[in-house]
Amino acid sequence: MEKVKARTLSGFMELLPRQQEQFERLKAVLEETYRLYGFSPLDTPVIEASEVLLAKAGGETEKQIYRFQKGDSDLSLRFDLTVPLAKYVALHQGELSFPFRRYQIGKVYRGERAQRGRFREFYQADIDVIGDGKLDIINEAEIPAIIYRTFTQLGLERFLIRINNRKILNGFYAMLGLADHAPEVMRLVDKLDKIGAEKLGLLLCEEPYLSQDAADEILSFILIKGSNAQVLERLEEYRGRNEVFDQGLDELHTVAKYLGSFGVPEDHFAIDLTIARGLDYYTGTVYETTLLDHPEIGSVCSGGRYDNLAEYYTDKQLPGVGISIGLTRFFYVLQEQGLLNEDLPTAPCDVLVLPMTEDLSPAVAFATACREGGVRTQLYTEPKKFKAKMNYADRIAVPYVAFLGEDEVLNGVVSLKDMVTGDQEKVPLADAPAWLKARLAAGAGGKVIRG
Repeated sequence: MEKVKARTLSGFMELLPRQQEQFERLKAVLEETYRLYGFSPLDTPVIEASEVLLAKAGGETEKQIYRFQKGDSDLSLRFDLTVPLAKYVALHQGELSFPFRRYQIGKVYRGERAQRGRFREFYQADIDVIGDGKLDIINEAEIPAIIYRTFTQLGLERFLIRINNRKILNGFYAMLGLADHAPEVMRLVDKLDKIGAEKLGLLLCEEPYLSQDAADEILSFILIKGSNAQVLERLEEYRGRNEVFDQGLDELHTVAKYLGSFGVPEDHFAIDLTIARGLDYYTGTVYETTLLDHPEIGSVCSGGRYDNLAEYYTDKQLPGVGISIGLTRFFYVLQEQGLLNEDLPTAPCDVLVLPMTEDLSPAVAFATACREGGVRTQLYTEPKKFKAKMNYADRIAVPYVAFLGEDEVLNGVVSLKDMVTGDQEKVPLADAPAWLKARLAAGAGGKVIRG
């Protein structure tokens, strides 16, 4: 029989056990943090009816989806977690309590060209707060606090949450008589970090065909810098010229005011008028988070406020605010930059039990006692030589190996070897689970990411 060559498709990430442990730990920190803020877990189907999934799609998105027929059914793989959330809320709105707070960490699929750091199958980690008709502005102030706590819990220290408000931008462009050009202008402004102010000024005159005076005024506006208080003070100079602008400025004042109360230090967030977010459905506060020492990575967490999540599925007004982390790309970049904490244990178990007697009953009983004591335990019974067994222990990087020979069984003890220091100690069988747990706890500290 001809063998099929084993291969992984381009754009799909497959990890070895050690890296998978690191990824799972990263994901666990996100889940723990989201639960701390009262978010419920949600898991929507990977496959949806194409008409449901593509209700609000179009252009490049529709070209990138994985779509297929199964019998008479027209099906598609989800390309993000927001559209499935919209369907879910529209379908279950009578059974949900609002505001509805959910988090979801799951795989999504996009048939775009695979390249370094960009995948066709990848995990997204989303949180959203959905309101019933209305949603208080305080939710928009709490989101940066969740971003801040998430990244500090992971071990990151030097990051910046950049904040803006789409109403400010829409109002400003309306002041200039550019309301019809606003989406196009914002897409160009989003390129500022990559192309610089001079090139942006040229593009504003070329693509939307703006006058030089309009282009100069846009550049002057988006490049307002300083402390958050100074930026807000400069924006006050524009107050009274456009109602939408004034509403956005009031919202930005409120968000900035409450961030300190939510525990976000002043040096970890900045009002940045260049932040617009590319998606048109954002209508209020918008966020982008960048790593200060790795600006080349771009935004690692982004999102914002939207007015009607499920407008394609229901007439009910369902405003919301949310953020998303491209978790697979984030992990890939952390790994590539050497930012993952390699000192944290990645073994599949805490102790490897090696029976040294023909009767395996004592070893089985000890392994059972360890598990009941909360110690992750693997029983190794393969008929290998002692050296091969210890090589296996080294390869899986297990912290402790337990030896149970005739002498240990006779004396009611177990020999426990620390695989890092090489020290070995005989411990009474009844005390061994607690002994192991205490030492494991002492060595389990540290963050997922090196600060």
